[in-house]
Amino acid sequence: MKLIRLLLILAWSVLALAQEGNPKVRAITAFVRVTPANYEQRIGDALKMLRSAKSAYEQHGYTVESIRVTTNPFPEIVNKMSPADALQFLQKLDALAAKEGFDPNIGPALMHDSDSKDAVELLKHVLCKTKLLEASIIVADLDGIHWQSVRAAADVIKYVAEHSEHSQGNFNFTTTAMLSPYGPFFPGSYHTGSGGDFSVGLEGASIVRHVFANATMQDATPKLTAELSKYAVECEEVAKGVAKSSGWTYKGLDPTPAPLGDVSIGEAIESLTHKKFGSSGTLTAAAAITQAVKAVPVQQVGYSGLMVPILEDARLAQRWSEGTFNVDDVLAYSAVCGTGLDTIPLPGNVTEEQLAGMIGDMASLAWKWKKPLSARLQPVNGRVAGEKTEFSDPFLTNATLQPLP
Repeated sequence: MKLIRLLLILAWSVLALAQEGNPKVRAITAFVRVTPANYEQRIGDALKMLRSAKSAYEQHGYTVESIRVTTNPFPEIVNKMSPADALQFLQKLDALAAKEGFDPNIGPALMHDSDSKDAVELLKHVLCKTKLLEASIIVADLDGIHWQSVRAAADVIKYVAEHSEHSQGNFNFTTTAMLSPYGPFFPGSYHTGSGGDFSVGLEGASIVRHVFANATMQDATPKLTAELSKYAVECEEVAKGVAKSSGWTYKGLDPTPAPLGDVSIGEAIESLTHKKFGSSGTLTAAAAITQAVKAVPVQQVGYSGLMVPILEDARLAQRWSEGTFNVDDVLAYSAVCGTGLDTIPLPGNVTEEQLAGMIGDMASLAWKWKKPLSARLQPVNGRVAGEKTEFSDPFLTNATLQPLP
């Protein structure tokens, strides 16, 4: 299975490199409300729509990387079950996703500080004992920062780093701040509605690289806006057609230019600044991309900015290993761009207090500017600064661990 996924990623990367102007559709995400009694039927209905949507995009010349399903928050689904029965049910959901070929998200364990922490304890085991299930904890919203949730998230991250294979379980977990529902990108995607909705996320790092190869700081934003808009508007028209034919409600499109492997946003930024990522000018380039994304004339959802996922981007992982930027730099870039601290590799001796500090910084920045950010932190158990990660997931690029800030 892992070999097949690796071959698929290589094939997708080659295709994207060969067709710089044609982005992939990273995700078509359906939002469903399920119970233990009806989850198979509800997910089956969603898959029918998703596969039809995938076919529609392919007919328009787009490669679709993944179809995804986000349920109502899992504490609602399993609230009458014992911890053992709840874990068993979620493992069945995980198995269904593997069988049917979709990515599953079970939503936030905590949405408010007042929520029961029982779901946090369950989530620790879910992340260690399932392969595909993704989830989150919301640490800030319009009511403010959820400091108890910040500490609970740090507890989850530390536990999962110590108990999941290769410490990889945290790849399926994030904390979010100021993120609205119906975003298509995982792990932060969530909803609390009645279901029957979908959204779309693009993977446009190849477009940014193509535009920035012949742009200056002065004209980067308008050039990128025009190019992103061309594809985003077309993709939205496809989505509206799917909504009309299926009866599902289209919630919007996230035009964030997500990277993957060698299709690198780090390389794209370097083509504009002509310096290594992390050098002076990187923040300006990040701002230029975000301004372009915000100007795309579609119904926007999710982050709608810039993703800087260190371990999902080959050039970013390389520069991280070289030490050209650090956690504080990424937070600074987040003031003008996208997702916050995404797939940050950390030594295994990071403490819960340090993890909570990083999450709290992200939440404080998101709250200050009322913008969506997240923190997906990847401590590696037993590894120290100067050593290299050994993740086996083909979506992760291994990198050298840097000293803790």
